[in-house]
Amino acid sequence: MGATGAGAVAIGLPVAAGLTAARATAAPSAFRHGVASGDPLPGGVILWTRVTPTADAVPGSRRGAASAVVWEIASDKGFGSILASGSTTTDASPDHTVKVDVSGLHPATLYWYRFRITSGPAAGAVSPIGRTKTAPAAGAEVSKVRFGVASCANWEAGYFGAYRFLAARTDLDAVVFLGDYIYEYGAGEYGGKHGSVRTHAPRHDIVSLADYRIRHGQYKTDPDLQAAHAQHPFIATWDDHEVADNQWKRGAENHEPSQGPWIPRKAHADQAYYEWMPVRPTVTADNRHIYRRLAYGNLLELNMLDLRTYRDREAARFSPEADDPKRTIMGRRQMEWVTGGITTSATRRQLIGNSVMIAPILLPPLDPARTKAITSLIGVPENGIAFNGDQWDGYVKDRQTLLDAIDHAGKKNVVFLTGDIHMSWANDVPRSPANYPGAGTVATEFVVTSVTSNNLDDTVSLPEHSLVGGVASAALQATNNHARWVDTDAHGYAVLTVTSAAAQMDWYFLNDRTDPRTAQYRGQSWKVNSGSRRMTKVNGPA
Repeated sequence: MGATGAGAVAIGLPVAAGLTAARATAAPSAFRHGVASGDPLPGGVILWTRVTPTADAVPGSRRGAASAVVWEIASDKGFGSILASGSTTTDASPDHTVKVDVSGLHPATLYWYRFRITSGPAAGAVSPIGRTKTAPAAGAEVSKVRFGVASCANWEAGYFGAYRFLAARTDLDAVVFLGDYIYEYGAGEYGGKHGSVRTHAPRHDIVSLADYRIRHGQYKTDPDLQAAHAQHPFIATWDDHEVADNQWKRGAENHEPSQGPWIPRKAHADQAYYEWMPVRPTVTADNRHIYRRLAYGNLLELNMLDLRTYRDREAARFSPEADDPKRTIMGRRQMEWVTGGITTSATRRQLIGNSVMIAPILLPPLDPARTKAITSLIGVPENGIAFNGDQWDGYVKDRQTLLDAIDHAGKKNVVFLTGDIHMSWANDVPRSPANYPGAGTVATEFVVTSVTSNNLDDTVSLPEHSLVGGVASAALQATNNHARWVDTDAHGYAVLTVTSAAAQMDWYFLNDRTDPRTAQYRGQSWKVNSGSRRMTKVNGPA
């Protein structure tokens, strides 16, 4: 497991070039939320910042005069050679956020960027410097791609040390964020093991557009999150807490009638997310959606899913409703998009950015061919009782449709990247969980733990890696043998390295999420070789 405890030291990683200089040139009164980039293409990238033109123009306030902003991209962090620039304006209507979809850049190239305010109350202010990287050219021969992977960052539960360590690396092509970038709870409603480390703003559950803007703004004041955004482009999708816990297409578990209709709340959350995040939604004639696909040469395609907007309500744990073929987690249009894209992909590997776990975790797994008469009689799901019906286990037919499409197309290099569950898992994705490994596997799944959000030891208020965590891990694996490894307690992030030979995930854990300067240690490393659909444990990082 590696060194733990007070004596552990941070793993030596390359220091991020340019971050110290960037902070020195910042104008914090005008650019107090930092800069960010995202969704890299071979010739372009999204650039983002927010202007605070006057002291009262805080997020969600609808105050503040308009600003004219110039963006600049250079080949060096000293901006000795400015390669591209442009101008735009912002005002209170998009909450003073600035998003620019830059084009005309070179593939697979590092760039530095900044913003300058040229008119308005904060004229003359210059932003921190950001660093970004474009994707390789379409079809280009690519030998290696490396992503940071993170999910589930609850402000009140701890400090964002995982982002600090991601920011310290210079070897990442991007950070893949798999949902729960913010949490919607009011102050004190969902803290850590010993209560709230820091307090949410606003103090109530967020519902209005102003509320969601304030919460996004608060998260982006975190220095470690700012540093990660300034160092790497992010490729992000949402899960439930960007709106409300366990949301589905017509509501959420903790959405109360007193909070008004669901549809306006969802619209407010989506608007704030698109304003505050460096994402490029796909816009068609009849809708806008966040599921999208990004390619890295001939090596991989990354399919980012939306598993909240179109899903049916979660089935009760013991209900056979989970088997209903009409129930969906993705919706028809998204299902057609992802199955069509994966089955026709010409890249060596297909990655799926997946906010909830797809590998079945059943108590216990059952074989419908042998037990369906019994499960029908007693009224439980035919494959077994789901550990968590909010995951793909609650939407069995949708999962089978996707896995069948992968299997029938003969795709042998499909890897799911997953968040949500606040634990670390290395899973084979079986054809039949009750007949693993005999029935074979379809894909593999790497699950990243939370940045700070509570997991098992926090929920039961016991020390990390106590006997309870070990017993829980052993029990889950004993009945679900395709779960090759699970850590139920640690917080942190992961690094995924993809080559033509293998895809390997290295998990890194924090000593103490409540310590803003915590050290880290390496957890475990697992890989799946090209052409294989089975996990293999390895002894060191890729």
